[in-house]
Amino acid sequence: MEHIVTVQDAVTAFADFMEPTNAELDAIDREMPAILADVDLLDAQIITIDRTPTELDVRRIRRARRRLLAVLAQQATDAHRGGAA
Repeated sequence: MEHIVTVQDAVTAFADFMEPTNAELDAIDREMPAILADVDLLDAQIITIDRTPTELDVRRIRRARRRLLAVLAQQATDAHRGGAA
């Protein structure tokens, strides 16, 4: 006879008492510009998956990549200075 195991831990892992802390929410807020820039880059790349990129596609990807790198550089500078500006 096989024992049936409940998935109680998986169900209660997202219970109301497991809300993110203020520190975790602040960390998400600090990372949000990089997340959004990364999403823009992925969107630009996904568009060209099944076709040859046009000049407009290439410019969009290049612009999105530069934006992501600028955001990451700013976050690294802020971290080096000891906090967000």
